[in-house]
Amino acid sequence: MSRPPTIIDVATRAGVSKSLVSMVMRDDPGVSEARRAAVLAAAAELGYRPNRAAAILAGTRTRTIGVVVDDFRNPWYVPMLDGIRDALAPHGLRLTLADTRANAHLDSSPFDDLVSLRVDGVVLAAEGFPDLVVPADTPVVVAGARADAPGGLDVVASDEAAGGRLATDHLIGLGHRRIVHVTGSGGPAALRREAAVAQLVASGIEPLVVGVGDTSETTGYEGTRRALQDHPDLTAVFAANDVMAMGAIAAVREAGLRVPEDVSVIGHDETPLAASPLLRLTTVDPHNDAVGRLAATRLVERIGSTVSAEPIHTLVEPTLVVRTTTAPPNPSR
Repeated sequence: MSRPPTIIDVATRAGVSKSLVSMVMRDDPGVSEARRAAVLAAAAELGYRPNRAAAILAGTRTRTIGVVVDDFRNPWYVPMLDGIRDALAPHGLRLTLADTRANAHLDSSPFDDLVSLRVDGVVLAAEGFPDLVVPADTPVVVAGARADAPGGLDVVASDEAAGGRLATDHLIGLGHRRIVHVTGSGGPAALRREAAVAQLVASGIEPLVVGVGDTSETTGYEGTRRALQDHPDLTAVFAANDVMAMGAIAAVREAGLRVPEDVSVIGHDETPLAASPLLRLTTVDPHNDAVGRLAATRLVERIGSTVSAEPIHTLVEPTLVVRTTTAPPNPSR
C-alpha cells in the first residue's frame, strides 16, 4: 500500500464497520473481545496509527494526561515524573508536559494550552496560578506544596515541614550550633524554612537565614558566601534543595574550608545528583516518586468517576539520607 492506511482499510481487513474500529481505537468498553482482537490485529498488519488530531476534533478522549511544571531544569521533577509515568502505564495513558517558563514570552498559560488539547486530566506541579479557572470536565490534582494552588482540588505533597525538621535535627544532633539555612522562594521552600527556624529556636539556637529569589545553585552559592563572610564561625549549612547545596559546597571550598571537616552541608529533595560519587550529599528524601504516583493515581480515579467527592489532601512522609557531607563540628573552629 503506497499511501498510509486509513480507518476504512482497517475496517475492511477486519470485516467490521468504520464506527466499530473507531470504538476500539478509543478503548470503548462496549466492544466484544473477539471484535476488538480482530480490529487490533488488522491495524497491526496494516501498520495503522490512529489520527490523534482527528480524535480531538471529534471530541473523544485523548487518553493523555497533562503535567504542568515550573522548569524542566529542576531535577526535583525527575522522580515525580517517574512516579506519574509508573501510575499511568497500566491504564495505557500517555503523558505530555508543559513548562511555565518555556513559553513565558507568549501570552499563553501552559495549563490552558493543555486544556485546549483536550487532555483527560492535569497534574499541576507548578506555582503561579492563583486565579486558575478549572473546567468542570477536566480533573486536576495538585502535586507538591503550592503556595497559590486553587482551592477545591486534590493535593498530594511531601510533608515539607517535616523535611525541614529532619534536616535541622540532623545537624543539631551532630552538635552544630552555628547553622545557616540558605533558602529561596516558593511554597516548599517557605515550609522548610519555617520549620527549620522553629526547630532552631526551640533548641535555643539563633536562626541564621539567608537567600531570596529562586532556589538555584547560584543562589545557594551567593547565600553561603555571604553567610561565611558575616558569620565566619558557622559550622553547618542547610540548603533548601540539593541544587542550592551544590552552590553552598562551592562557596565553602572557595573560602578555603573543607566539607564536612570544617562545614557540614545538607540538602533536600534526594535528586539524582545527590547520590553521585562526586557529591555524596546528605539530604532529605521527600519521596517525590510517591508524590507523582499518588497524584496520578488520584487523577485516574477522578477521570473514571462520575460522582463528585470532597477534595483529599495527602501528605507523604520524608526520610533522612545520610551520606558524606555532614559530620560533627570541628572543635578548632
